[in-house]
Amino acid sequence: MKRQLIERLNGGPVICAEGFLFEVEKRGYLASGEFVPMVALEHPEALENLHKDFQHAGSDVVEAFTYNGHREKMRVIGKEELLEPLNRAALKIAKKVADNPIGGGEPNLMAGNISNSNIWNVDDKDSQKEVYRMFSEMVDWAVDEGADMLVGETFYYAEEAYTALEIIQKAGLPSVITIAPMAENEMRDGVSIIDTLKELEQRGADVVGMNCFRGPDTMMPYLREARKILKCHMAALPLPFRTTNEHPTFFNLPDDNGCSCPAPHGRTFPTALDPLYCNRYEIREFGKEAYELGINYLGVCCGATPMHIREVAEAAGLTVPASKYREKMENHFMYGSSERIAKHMQEYGDKA
Repeated sequence: MKRQLIERLNGGPVICAEGFLFEVEKRGYLASGEFVPMVALEHPEALENLHKDFQHAGSDVVEAFTYNGHREKMRVIGKEELLEPLNRAALKIAKKVADNPIGGGEPNLMAGNISNSNIWNVDDKDSQKEVYRMFSEMVDWAVDEGADMLVGETFYYAEEAYTALEIIQKAGLPSVITIAPMAENEMRDGVSIIDTLKELEQRGADVVGMNCFRGPDTMMPYLREARKILKCHMAALPLPFRTTNEHPTFFNLPDDNGCSCPAPHGRTFPTALDPLYCNRYEIREFGKEAYELGINYLGVCCGATPMHIREVAEAAGLTVPASKYREKMENHFMYGSSERIAKHMQEYGDKA
């Protein structure tokens, strides 16, 4: 039988690939800024291939790409009638990949997904009721399409995260709730990051943690603090960007090379962040520290490539299909150490 989430977490690391928005956009199947996952309907083969690439890199969870696939976002782009078809298509694709892991073996877990609504307003009960309805219908579709677990992610209002958990719990599936604090270093409704995580645990979330908005350097301090307090399983899915104390999220992150940003909107986010990427070794170090802290639900969010997922998986001691293609610098034509590497090229490599 397929092991479910908590059994897997109790036994060791579980890897979850996120970050579909940025990677699908880079592959040419999604409009940046708008960030609506129409790829599930318009190019399902591209989405399926990305899921397979993440699976090959070590992801144990195939998360349906329904981030921003909620009713309000579909209203923004004038395609509300495609809401349910989009959600069901994304869930079916995720289910297909999860049930057919590369190389056979135990099937992956398929996760339904709900995320920040962008309309939650602490002073507007009507907006909160609308969010409740939006999340409920997406959870219902995920359950109907055979989800093994449900992810609620990227919440920057504490109460919206609590609402997502409440709806997920009604479905009776394992819950992963991750928050994404903005630059104020607290939730937008004034609750501290740690208190929000504590409250999610007390309300019965199976896994709580952080995802998105923050890179390793500005996420890890909160994870360290939370791990000392929380008893439940924790999640850590940072961005692969070099956020700083001065700029703790990637929204206003300046180009650290001192270059003026040529993007027409004048910011590095979201289309000119490339010079600010963490390298694979930085992501590996984050994964290693998180795992050693006792955080077993690991991944990378917006900006993630399959390479980043492999690094996190290997940092947690796993060997994955993509491990076969780990770097082999000993065979490099100029920097290699193999006896077959020409001496004159090795000497040139020291000077190049």
